[in-house]
Amino acid sequence: MNERFREIFFQVYEPLPRQGPGNLDSAGRALALCRHLPPSPMILDMGCGVGGQTLHLAHLSPGTIYALDYHAPSVRRLARSVTTRGLEHRVRPIVGDMAYPPFPPASFDLIWSEGALYQIGMERALGVCHGLLGPDGHMAFTDAVWRKTDPPAEIRESFDLDYPAMTTAPAIVSLLGHCGFELLGRFTLPDQAWWQDFYCPMEERIRELRPRHLHDAQALAALDLLAREPELHRRYSDYYAYEFFVARKGTKTPQGRG
Repeated sequence: MNERFREIFFQVYEPLPRQGPGNLDSAGRALALCRHLPPSPMILDMGCGVGGQTLHLAHLSPGTIYALDYHAPSVRRLARSVTTRGLEHRVRPIVGDMAYPPFPPASFDLIWSEGALYQIGMERALGVCHGLLGPDGHMAFTDAVWRKTDPPAEIRESFDLDYPAMTTAPAIVSLLGHCGFELLGRFTLPDQAWWQDFYCPMEERIRELRPRHLHDAQALAALDLLAREPELHRRYSDYYAYEFFVARKGTKTPQGRG
């Protein structure tokens, strides 16, 4: 993305409750599939953004949560939320790169990531997570997947801009096995998880920003492009979904790794 689009993108996304689909109920359902966690697990939230799901995890689990994201303003916002809620003793926001997380091997009981792992490539991300998990460690993550093989060109091209490698849920399950994980369960996020804390606040934020940029053609063009996403979802949501995957670190060595 060019610099002006990037600037407008963050003007839209940073104030939102979360930067992708998800909700508390879905997080609770995924966490319930992690049946062998210790009472107070060590948790890593990879690609936490402003931490909507991080705060859900803090509500659902008594564990210690390290929340990692490369975008410092988002991490600072999460840190303020953590302080406001008195969670400093359990939630630790950190600026860092998912591809090179600043933790020693086998540091975590659970790795969580909602809509972020694809940014470094799913196979690479699963390899990183495998190394960071201790024996019998768990991971839970969401990823965008195709539900039908023949999506209209308009929605295919929209996803190709950000996630050209997007695939199907069965393909992700196969990749999990390849990378040394055992699938414990998966489910599709409900449509409400797209709208309540994500698309509805996004559309409201875009409406707020338009008057501020009335004489800035580049900014208005960026806002128009961002506004297409929820509109395309209204029209084409039957063709794709966000899927929650929950897996456990297996005893087998990941294929092609060592």
